[in-house]
Amino acid sequence: MVPSMLRKTLLWSAGLLVLAYAGAGALLDLQQRSLLYFPQGTHVKPGQTDYALQREGVTLRGWVMNPGQARALIYFGGNGDAVQNMREDYARWGAGRTVYLVAYRGYGASEGTPSEAALFGDALAIYDDVRTRQQDIAVVGRSLGSGVATWLASQRPVERLALVTPFDSIARIAQARFLIFPAQLMLKDKYESWRYAPQVRCPVLVLEAQNDGVVPAASTARLLEKFAPAPKVLRIDHAGHDSIIRDPAYAAAITDFLR
Repeated sequence: MVPSMLRKTLLWSAGLLVLAYAGAGALLDLQQRSLLYFPQGTHVKPGQTDYALQREGVTLRGWVMNPGQARALIYFGGNGDAVQNMREDYARWGAGRTVYLVAYRGYGASEGTPSEAALFGDALAIYDDVRTRQQDIAVVGRSLGSGVATWLASQRPVERLALVTPFDSIARIAQARFLIFPAQLMLKDKYESWRYAPQVRCPVLVLEAQNDGVVPAASTARLLEKFAPAPKVLRIDHAGHDSIIRDPAYAAAITDFLR
C-alpha cells in the first residue's frame, strides 16, 4: 500500500515538474525579445531628431553631429542605450568626422520593432546612405551594438571598427545563464559575431571592462580569436559593463582611434 501511494506521489511530482519546466520554457520563448531589447527609457518625439531614413515602411530617426566632414562615424549602442545621450561626447571624440547616431527600431523616435534581422538590415541601409556623402566610414558598437557593428564590417568596407564590451555570441551567453533550457536553440536573435569576425579586414579596437558583469571575459576572448589580424585590445581597470563609457581611458582610446 505504501509503495503504491509513494509511486503515485512521485509520478504526480514528476508530472508537475515537467509542466512547470514546459511552462517556464514557453514563457522564456515568448518573452525572449523583451529580455534582450530595452527601449523603454529611450523614447523621444520625432521632432527632437534631425536625421530620418525610410526602410521597408519604417522610419529610422537619429542625430547628426559635425555635418559636412569628409569622414564619417556611425555609432551603434547597447540594448538599453538612449543614443541621444552620447551626442556631445561623440561629437567631441569624433571631431573631424560627421557622426551619425541612429536609434534602433522601437528606440528613440524610430518606428518598428527590434530584431536581429531588422537591425542588421537597418545598419546596411544607414551605411549605404552615409556612403553617398562620405567614403571613409568608421563604426563603433557597444555591447549589443558590437554585434551589429561586427556584422556590418563583414558586409561593407569599413575604415576602422571599435568594439566596446563585445561578445562572441548572445546565444552562448544566454545558454550559460539559462542552463536548464536549450537557449541556443530557442533564441531567434543569436548575434553570433564570431561567425562574421573573420570577414572583417579593417583595423579593430576592442575595449574590455575589467568588472564586466554582463559579458564574460571568456566570451570576448573567443571573439578576439576570430579576427585576423588580431585587434588592438585595451582592458580598462575597475570599469563595469555600463560604467566603462564614463572612464577617461575610454574617451582617450576612442578619440585616438578615430583620428
